[in-house]
Amino acid sequence: MSEARVEQRQQNGTVLLVLVGLGIAFALLVALLTAAKAHTGPIYGEANMLYAALVLYAGAAALYMGYGVTGIERYVNSATVLTTLGFLANTAAVAHRWSVAGRPPFSNMYEMLLSFVWTLALLTLIAERAYKVKIIGSITMPITVVSVILMQLLPSDVRPLVPALQSTWLQVHVSLAMLSYAACAVSFALAMMFLVQDGMKSESFQALTSTGTIAIYAAMLITRFRGGALAVTAYDLESKAEVMVSRGHPLFIQIPDLGWLYLLVLLSALAPLALYVVGQIKKMPELFDAGSKAMFISIVVQVLGLAIFVARVKNGQYASPDADGFYRTALPANPFLLAGIVGSILAGLLYLLLLWRREGLQRMLPPAEVLDRVTYKIIGIAFPLLTLMIAAGAYWANQAWGSYWSWDPKETWAAITWLVYAGYLHMRITRGWKGRRAAWFAILGFGVVIFTFFGVTYLLPGLHAYAAG
Repeated sequence: MSEARVEQRQQNGTVLLVLVGLGIAFALLVALLTAAKAHTGPIYGEANMLYAALVLYAGAAALYMGYGVTGIERYVNSATVLTTLGFLANTAAVAHRWSVAGRPPFSNMYEMLLSFVWTLALLTLIAERAYKVKIIGSITMPITVVSVILMQLLPSDVRPLVPALQSTWLQVHVSLAMLSYAACAVSFALAMMFLVQDGMKSESFQALTSTGTIAIYAAMLITRFRGGALAVTAYDLESKAEVMVSRGHPLFIQIPDLGWLYLLVLLSALAPLALYVVGQIKKMPELFDAGSKAMFISIVVQVLGLAIFVARVKNGQYASPDADGFYRTALPANPFLLAGIVGSILAGLLYLLLLWRREGLQRMLPPAEVLDRVTYKIIGIAFPLLTLMIAAGAYWANQAWGSYWSWDPKETWAAITWLVYAGYLHMRITRGWKGRRAAWFAILGFGVVIFTFFGVTYLLPGLHAYAAG
């Protein structure tokens, strides 16, 4: 590389660092002035520290991805610093919550996410330092950003523990769950990087990303499409809570035409997968390039869909088929719809990063054998934690409800998660499964973790329904 190109590259690197730094400084300054003017509590309070963590994690994610695009070492070094600072702010938020509540923050989905994000940031720093996987933050940091955004929409007030949660085993059970789930997230990131380093074709990643996107929007439409409208949850702005028809059943209102919009988004996500399938069947590689362009168009459509979703859901009034009159809705009433949309867009952007910088990414990553071995080590840590989590939960359930196992949906899916990772270790140890088959197992396992953590809580009512509050 010529001296002129090196100098130009360094100048470009400085521009991005300055932009990220200014963005973080501006966001934190605005928050500081707002908090000082409102006099709502100490500057070091939970809400302010969590907001600071969000800003720092977002800056770190941008620099990790910038490192993936350019390979400039200053980006990843700065990203590590921001991740560390975000982790410290996250720690302050956890400590403040613990102090105010008088107990560890484990009682509901908001508090569990608070602990999950803290653990994931810590494991990211450990993996980056101990295993030299510098670019791991390009996957884990977007997960933390989506999680913290989701937390901003969930009920965060400190509530008395329900009788079932008034046990020391709550801390044991949930601590093990958050540690194991965060370890599973890291193993997922490592497995994805292994597939990149192992030479998996970019069009296969295109198909994988498209399939995940289709699953998100198909699930949204199957459960919420109502004659061209999209059903969302009504929200009481005064009480800051969902409007309920009955216990466990929220009141749904319908936003006209938004269902048709997301049907269009789904069709845009189907196009890249269709081109991939036809290209495979007809042996026409040129269709893979068309699929990549279709993927870019799909991401643009998704971003537009997100903007319209936010604009219409943020503070609107719509009719409900379940009750007379018009009812308000708000983003806090529909956090998981928003999280799914944002997560899908981030997945698409990561695919584009791979498409445009495949060779550069491979040079940055450790050898495939190292990534495979580290994935195995992380799962070797996660599996005993999952086992202890289930055992502690069973013992606690017997104390609270008089039965070790009730086939509650959360229990059932926790067992399925355990079986997937048990299958990974079994096939690895007894059959010598390594490489891609093992990586796919790790990716599948994290998909099951996501459903167990989020999907079961909101889609399958059961004894663990209190975790949604």
